[in-house]
Amino acid sequence: MIAVIWYGAALVSIHEMTVGDLTTYILYSMFVAGSMGSFPELYANIQRSLGASERILEILDEPQENLNVKPTCKEVHKTMTGKLSFNHVSFAYPSRPDIEILKDINFTANAGDKIAIVGPSGTGKSTIASLILQFYTAKKGEVCYDDRPASDFELCDIRNQVAIVPQDVLLFGGTIRENIAYGKLEATEDEIIAAARRANAHQFILNFPEGYDTIVGERGVKLSGGQRQRIAIARALLKDPAILILDEATSSLDSESERQVQEALEELMRGRTSIIIAHRLSTIVDADKIIVVENGIVSESGTHFELLQKESGLYQHLYNLQSKQQKIDM
Repeated sequence: MIAVIWYGAALVSIHEMTVGDLTTYILYSMFVAGSMGSFPELYANIQRSLGASERILEILDEPQENLNVKPTCKEVHKTMTGKLSFNHVSFAYPSRPDIEILKDINFTANAGDKIAIVGPSGTGKSTIASLILQFYTAKKGEVCYDDRPASDFELCDIRNQVAIVPQDVLLFGGTIRENIAYGKLEATEDEIIAAARRANAHQFILNFPEGYDTIVGERGVKLSGGQRQRIAIARALLKDPAILILDEATSSLDSESERQVQEALEELMRGRTSIIIAHRLSTIVDADKIIVVENGIVSESGTHFELLQKESGLYQHLYNLQSKQQKIDM
Protein backbone atom coordinates (compact mmCIF):
# COMPACT_ATOMS: atom_id res chain seq x y z
CA MET A 1 0.00 0.00 0.00
CA ILE A 2 2.90 2.37 0.77
CA ALA A 3 4.40 1.61 -2.66
CA VAL A 4 1.02 2.28 -4.37
CA ILE A 5 0.55 5.60 -2.58
CA TRP A 6 4.15 6.69 -3.27
CA TYR A 7 4.01 5.80 -6.98
CA GLY A 8 0.49 7.25 -7.36
CA ALA A 9 1.54 10.52 -5.72
CA ALA A 10 4.45 10.70 -8.17
CA LEU A 11 2.03 10.27 -11.11
CA VAL A 12 -0.30 12.93 -9.70
CA SER A 13 2.62 15.34 -9.32
CA ILE A 14 3.44 15.09 -13.05
CA HIS A 15 -0.28 15.32 -13.98
CA GLU A 16 -0.49 11.75 -15.39
CA MET A 17 -3.19 10.76 -12.86
CA THR A 18 -5.88 12.66 -11.00
CA VAL A 19 -6.38 12.56 -7.25
CA GLY A 20 -9.76 10.87 -7.74
CA ASP A 21 -8.23 8.08 -9.83
CA LEU A 22 -5.52 7.57 -7.21
CA THR A 23 -8.11 7.37 -4.42
CA THR A 24 -10.14 4.83 -6.40
CA TYR A 25 -7.03 2.73 -7.09
CA ILE A 26 -6.03 2.79 -3.40
CA LEU A 27 -9.49 1.55 -2.39
CA TYR A 28 -9.31 -1.28 -4.94
CA SER A 29 -5.82 -2.14 -3.67
CA MET A 30 -7.12 -2.37 -0.10
CA PHE A 31 -9.84 -4.82 -1.16
CA VAL A 32 -7.28 -6.95 -3.03
CA ALA A 33 -4.83 -6.88 -0.11
CA GLY A 34 -7.58 -7.92 2.32
CA SER A 35 -8.55 -10.83 0.11
CA MET A 36 -4.95 -11.97 -0.23
CA GLY A 37 -4.57 -11.79 3.55
CA SER A 38 -7.11 -14.60 3.89
CA PHE A 39 -4.99 -16.98 1.78
CA PRO A 40 -2.93 -18.33 4.75
CA GLU A 41 -6.09 -19.12 6.71
CA LEU A 42 -7.62 -20.78 3.66
CA TYR A 43 -4.46 -22.86 3.20
CA ALA A 44 -4.52 -23.89 6.87
CA ASN A 45 -8.17 -24.98 6.58
CA ILE A 46 -7.34 -27.04 3.50
CA GLN A 47 -4.49 -28.75 5.37
CA ARG A 48 -6.77 -29.54 8.33
CA SER A 49 -9.37 -30.97 5.96
CA LEU A 50 -6.76 -33.16 4.27
CA GLY A 51 -5.58 -34.48 7.64
CA ALA A 52 -9.13 -35.26 8.74
CA SER A 53 -9.86 -36.95 5.42
CA GLU A 54 -6.80 -39.18 5.84
CA ARG A 55 -7.99 -40.31 9.27
CA ILE A 56 -11.49 -41.01 7.93
CA LEU A 57 -10.05 -43.05 5.07
CA GLU A 58 -7.91 -45.02 7.56
CA ILE A 59 -11.05 -45.88 9.53
CA LEU A 60 -12.89 -46.90 6.35
CA ASP A 61 -9.96 -49.15 5.41
CA GLU A 62 -10.03 -50.95 8.78
CA PRO A 63 -11.16 -54.60 8.55
CA GLN A 64 -14.78 -54.83 9.68
CA GLU A 65 -16.19 -57.22 12.25
CA ASN A 66 -18.07 -60.19 10.94
CA LEU A 67 -21.27 -58.77 12.34
CA ASN A 68 -24.48 -58.55 10.35
CA VAL A 69 -26.74 -56.07 12.10
CA LYS A 70 -30.31 -57.20 11.59
CA PRO A 71 -33.47 -57.52 13.71
CA THR A 72 -32.68 -61.15 14.59
CA CYS A 73 -29.40 -60.12 16.25
CA LYS A 74 -31.17 -59.61 19.58
CA GLU A 75 -32.19 -63.28 19.57
CA VAL A 76 -29.81 -65.97 20.87
CA HIS A 77 -29.34 -68.79 18.38
CA LYS A 78 -26.69 -70.82 20.25
CA THR A 79 -27.17 -70.82 24.01
CA MET A 80 -24.14 -70.93 26.32
CA THR A 81 -24.03 -72.67 29.70
CA GLY A 82 -21.18 -70.36 30.78
CA LYS A 83 -18.03 -72.50 30.50
CA LEU A 84 -15.08 -70.43 29.31
CA SER A 85 -11.60 -71.56 28.27
CA PHE A 86 -8.43 -69.81 27.16
CA ASN A 87 -6.17 -72.25 25.33
CA HIS A 88 -2.59 -70.99 24.84
CA VAL A 89 -3.83 -67.52 23.91
CA SER A 90 -1.31 -64.94 22.72
CA PHE A 91 -2.26 -61.42 21.72
CA ALA A 92 -0.73 -58.13 20.57
CA TYR A 93 -2.69 -55.00 19.79
CA PRO A 94 -2.82 -54.13 16.07
CA SER A 95 -1.27 -50.72 16.76
CA ARG A 96 1.78 -52.40 18.41
CA PRO A 97 2.13 -55.83 16.79
CA ASP A 98 5.72 -56.15 18.03
CA ILE A 99 4.71 -56.12 21.72
CA GLU A 100 2.81 -59.19 22.97
CA ILE A 101 0.50 -58.26 25.85
CA LEU A 102 -0.55 -61.88 26.40
CA LYS A 103 2.01 -64.59 25.69
CA ASP A 104 0.53 -67.92 26.74
CA ILE A 105 -2.69 -67.66 28.74
CA ASN A 106 -4.30 -70.90 29.86
CA PHE A 107 -7.25 -71.24 32.21
CA THR A 108 -10.74 -72.74 32.36
CA ALA A 109 -13.81 -71.41 34.12
CA ASN A 110 -16.60 -73.93 34.52
CA ALA A 111 -20.21 -72.82 34.37
CA GLY A 112 -21.11 -70.97 37.56
CA ASP A 113 -17.50 -70.50 38.72
CA LYS A 114 -16.23 -67.26 40.19
CA ILE A 115 -12.79 -66.60 38.67
CA ALA A 116 -10.64 -63.67 39.78
CA ILE A 117 -7.81 -62.27 37.65
CA VAL A 118 -5.16 -60.25 39.46
CA GLY A 119 -1.71 -58.91 38.72
CA PRO A 120 0.28 -55.69 38.32
CA SER A 121 -1.01 -52.92 36.08
CA GLY A 122 -0.29 -53.39 32.39
CA THR A 123 -0.11 -57.19 32.45
CA GLY A 124 -3.18 -57.70 30.25
CA LYS A 125 -6.10 -58.21 32.64
CA SER A 126 -8.45 -55.88 30.78
CA THR A 127 -7.18 -57.33 27.50
CA ILE A 128 -8.49 -60.72 28.62
CA ALA A 129 -11.92 -59.11 29.13
CA SER A 130 -11.75 -57.65 25.61
CA LEU A 131 -10.97 -61.09 24.18
CA ILE A 132 -13.90 -62.66 26.04
CA LEU A 133 -16.20 -60.08 24.44
CA GLN A 134 -14.48 -60.67 21.07
CA PHE A 135 -13.47 -57.04 20.65
CA TYR A 136 -10.25 -58.55 19.33
CA THR A 137 -9.20 -61.94 17.97
CA ALA A 138 -6.36 -63.88 19.56
CA LYS A 139 -3.09 -63.90 17.61
CA LYS A 140 -2.43 -67.50 18.67
CA GLY A 141 -4.53 -70.03 20.52
CA GLU A 142 -8.29 -69.78 20.89
CA VAL A 143 -11.00 -68.62 23.25
CA CYS A 144 -13.67 -71.30 23.73
CA TYR A 145 -17.22 -71.10 25.03
CA ASP A 146 -18.72 -74.43 26.17
CA ASP A 147 -15.65 -76.18 24.67
CA ARG A 148 -16.38 -74.68 21.26
CA PRO A 149 -14.13 -72.07 19.65
CA ALA A 150 -15.41 -68.51 19.33
CA SER A 151 -15.56 -68.92 15.54
CA ASP A 152 -18.45 -71.38 16.00
CA PHE A 153 -20.61 -68.59 17.44
CA GLU A 154 -21.97 -65.47 15.83
CA LEU A 155 -20.74 -62.25 17.43
CA CYS A 156 -24.33 -61.41 18.32
CA ASP A 157 -24.68 -64.66 20.28
CA ILE A 158 -21.47 -64.03 22.23
CA ARG A 159 -22.26 -60.43 23.11
CA ASN A 160 -25.88 -61.18 23.95
CA GLN A 161 -24.69 -63.72 26.54
CA VAL A 162 -21.70 -61.85 27.98
CA ALA A 163 -22.15 -58.73 30.13
CA ILE A 164 -19.55 -56.38 31.58
CA VAL A 165 -19.69 -53.96 34.50
CA PRO A 166 -16.66 -51.68 33.99
CA GLN A 167 -14.96 -49.30 36.36
CA ASP A 168 -16.04 -46.30 34.28
CA VAL A 169 -19.74 -46.98 33.73
CA LEU A 170 -21.19 -45.79 30.43
CA LEU A 171 -24.66 -44.32 30.86
CA PHE A 172 -26.60 -42.57 28.12
CA GLY A 173 -28.11 -39.13 28.51
CA GLY A 174 -31.66 -40.45 28.93
CA THR A 175 -33.74 -41.61 31.86
CA ILE A 176 -32.87 -44.22 34.47
CA ARG A 177 -35.55 -46.47 33.00
CA GLU A 178 -34.02 -46.28 29.52
CA ASN A 179 -30.52 -46.97 30.82
CA ILE A 180 -31.61 -50.09 32.70
CA ALA A 181 -33.76 -51.29 29.79
CA TYR A 182 -30.72 -51.12 27.50
CA GLY A 183 -29.84 -54.58 28.85
CA LYS A 184 -33.11 -55.93 27.44
CA LEU A 185 -34.89 -53.57 25.08
CA GLU A 186 -38.26 -55.33 25.25
CA ALA A 187 -38.28 -55.48 29.07
CA THR A 188 -41.53 -54.65 30.86
CA GLU A 189 -41.87 -52.10 33.67
CA ASP A 190 -42.08 -54.90 36.25
CA GLU A 191 -38.87 -56.49 34.95
CA ILE A 192 -37.03 -53.16 35.13
CA ILE A 193 -38.16 -52.55 38.72
CA ALA A 194 -37.29 -56.14 39.71
CA ALA A 195 -33.77 -55.72 38.29
CA ALA A 196 -33.36 -52.41 40.14
CA ARG A 197 -34.47 -54.04 43.42
CA ARG A 198 -31.95 -56.86 43.00
CA ALA A 199 -29.23 -54.32 42.20
CA ASN A 200 -29.95 -52.41 45.43
CA ALA A 201 -30.95 -49.38 43.33
CA HIS A 202 -34.73 -49.18 43.67
CA GLN A 203 -34.72 -47.14 46.87
CA PHE A 204 -32.42 -44.35 45.72
CA ILE A 205 -34.29 -44.17 42.39
CA LEU A 206 -37.58 -43.56 44.22
CA ASN A 207 -35.92 -40.77 46.22
CA PHE A 208 -35.69 -38.72 43.02
CA PRO A 209 -38.81 -36.59 42.31
CA GLU A 210 -39.17 -38.13 38.84
CA GLY A 211 -38.31 -41.68 39.96
CA TYR A 212 -37.42 -43.90 37.02
CA ASP A 213 -38.00 -40.98 34.63
CA THR A 214 -35.07 -39.04 36.11
CA ILE A 215 -32.66 -37.78 33.44
CA VAL A 216 -29.16 -39.01 34.33
CA GLY A 217 -27.28 -36.52 32.14
CA GLU A 218 -24.53 -37.25 29.64
CA ARG A 219 -22.51 -40.24 30.91
CA GLY A 220 -24.57 -40.14 34.11
CA VAL A 221 -23.08 -36.89 35.47
CA LYS A 222 -26.16 -36.24 37.64
CA LEU A 223 -25.60 -39.45 39.63
CA SER A 224 -22.91 -40.45 42.10
CA GLY A 225 -20.36 -43.15 41.31
CA GLY A 226 -22.16 -45.77 43.42
CA GLN A 227 -25.52 -44.95 41.85
CA ARG A 228 -24.09 -45.29 38.35
CA GLN A 229 -22.56 -48.64 39.23
CA ARG A 230 -25.84 -49.98 40.61
CA ILE A 231 -27.73 -48.90 37.48
CA ALA A 232 -25.10 -50.72 35.40
CA ILE A 233 -25.59 -53.81 37.60
CA ALA A 234 -29.38 -53.57 37.15
CA ARG A 235 -28.82 -53.40 33.39
CA ALA A 236 -26.64 -56.54 33.55
CA LEU A 237 -29.21 -58.34 35.73
CA LEU A 238 -31.91 -57.55 33.19
CA LYS A 239 -29.72 -58.96 30.44
CA ASP A 240 -29.25 -62.19 32.45
CA PRO A 241 -25.91 -63.17 30.84
CA ALA A 242 -24.25 -66.57 30.98
CA ILE A 243 -20.83 -64.94 31.53
CA LEU A 244 -20.28 -61.81 33.61
CA ILE A 245 -17.15 -59.63 33.59
CA LEU A 246 -16.46 -57.26 36.47
CA ASP A 247 -13.61 -54.92 35.57
CA GLU A 248 -12.58 -53.05 38.73
CA ALA A 249 -16.25 -52.43 39.47
CA THR A 250 -15.71 -51.02 42.99
CA SER A 251 -12.21 -49.55 42.87
CA SER A 252 -13.24 -45.86 42.70
CA LEU A 253 -15.97 -45.90 45.37
CA ASP A 254 -16.05 -44.86 49.00
CA SER A 255 -16.59 -47.48 51.71
CA GLU A 256 -20.38 -47.09 52.00
CA SER A 257 -20.95 -47.06 48.25
CA GLU A 258 -18.64 -50.05 47.89
CA ARG A 259 -20.65 -51.99 50.45
CA GLN A 260 -23.92 -51.33 48.63
CA VAL A 261 -22.42 -52.12 45.22
CA GLN A 262 -20.76 -55.27 46.59
CA GLU A 263 -24.14 -56.52 47.83
CA ALA A 264 -25.58 -55.90 44.37
CA LEU A 265 -22.64 -57.68 42.75
CA GLU A 266 -23.15 -60.74 44.94
CA GLU A 267 -26.73 -60.92 43.65
CA LEU A 268 -25.53 -60.42 40.08
CA MET A 269 -22.87 -63.15 40.26
CA ARG A 270 -25.18 -65.76 41.72
CA GLY A 271 -25.65 -68.73 39.38
CA ARG A 272 -23.48 -67.48 36.50
CA THR A 273 -19.83 -67.60 35.43
CA SER A 274 -18.08 -64.51 36.77
CA ILE A 275 -14.72 -63.14 35.69
CA ILE A 276 -13.55 -60.59 38.27
CA ILE A 277 -10.66 -58.27 37.45
CA ALA A 278 -9.52 -56.69 40.69
CA HIS A 279 -6.66 -54.79 42.32
CA ARG A 280 -8.29 -54.79 45.75
CA LEU A 281 -7.60 -58.39 46.82
CA SER A 282 -9.92 -58.28 49.85
CA THR A 283 -12.90 -58.40 47.45
CA ILE A 284 -11.92 -61.74 45.86
CA VAL A 285 -10.94 -63.95 48.83
CA ASP A 286 -14.01 -66.15 48.27
CA ALA A 287 -13.39 -66.71 44.53
CA ASP A 288 -13.40 -70.33 43.33
CA LYS A 289 -10.08 -69.73 41.58
CA ILE A 290 -7.65 -66.83 41.50
CA ILE A 291 -5.47 -66.45 38.41
CA VAL A 292 -2.32 -64.35 38.75
CA VAL A 293 -1.20 -62.81 35.45
CA GLU A 294 2.42 -61.68 35.28
CA ASN A 295 4.40 -60.68 32.18
CA GLY A 296 1.67 -61.97 29.89
CA ILE A 297 1.42 -65.48 31.36
CA VAL A 298 -0.44 -67.18 34.21
CA SER A 299 2.23 -67.40 36.89
CA GLU A 300 -0.02 -68.77 39.67
CA SER A 301 -3.53 -70.09 40.12
CA GLY A 302 -5.51 -71.49 43.01
CA THR A 303 -7.76 -70.40 45.85
CA HIS A 304 -6.94 -67.52 48.16
CA PHE A 305 -5.60 -69.80 50.89
CA GLU A 306 -3.60 -71.96 48.46
CA LEU A 307 -1.85 -68.92 47.01
CA LEU A 308 -1.03 -67.53 50.46
CA GLN A 309 0.91 -70.72 51.18
CA LYS A 310 3.41 -69.90 48.42
CA GLU A 311 6.00 -67.88 50.29
CA SER A 312 7.66 -66.44 47.18
CA GLY A 313 4.47 -66.00 45.16
CA LEU A 314 3.36 -62.71 43.63
CA TYR A 315 -0.15 -63.03 45.09
CA GLN A 316 1.15 -63.32 48.65
CA HIS A 317 3.43 -60.32 48.05
CA LEU A 318 0.54 -58.18 46.73
CA TYR A 319 -1.78 -59.30 49.54
CA ASN A 320 0.79 -58.46 52.25
CA LEU A 321 1.41 -55.03 50.70
CA GLN A 322 -2.31 -54.21 50.72
CA SER A 323 -2.72 -55.51 54.29
CA LYS A 324 0.10 -53.26 55.49
CA GLN A 325 -1.37 -50.28 53.66
CA GLN A 326 -4.78 -50.86 55.25
CA LYS A 327 -3.19 -50.96 58.72
CA ILE A 328 -1.36 -47.68 58.01
CA ASP A 329 -4.60 -46.02 56.82
CA MET A 330 -6.38 -47.16 59.98
